[in-house]
Amino acid sequence: MSQDAEIVETTLRSVLTDVLGIPPARVATFDSLTPLFGSLPELDSMAVAGLLTEIEDRLGIVVEDDEVDGEMMETFGSLLHFIRTKALL
Repeated sequence: MSQDAEIVETTLRSVLTDVLGIPPARVATFDSLTPLFGSLPELDSMAVAGLLTEIEDRLGIVVEDDEVDGEMMETFGSLLHFIRTKALL
């Protein structure tokens, strides 16, 4: 994994902790198959906007409304892949 890809993953884990209040030790156990939206009570439809805004701010990316869907937020891996694609262009 490149250093940049690692920074994106670390940032995502930090945002999940900071915005959703999930303990860092729990977030550290998330892998690519860890379900997010619909499985984490902390990540409801209201929290999605805050989560994405914080990701945009920290990584200097823009997530368009039409890019946000359930599939992108389904697992830690799918969200990480989406963010890496945006941040590492």
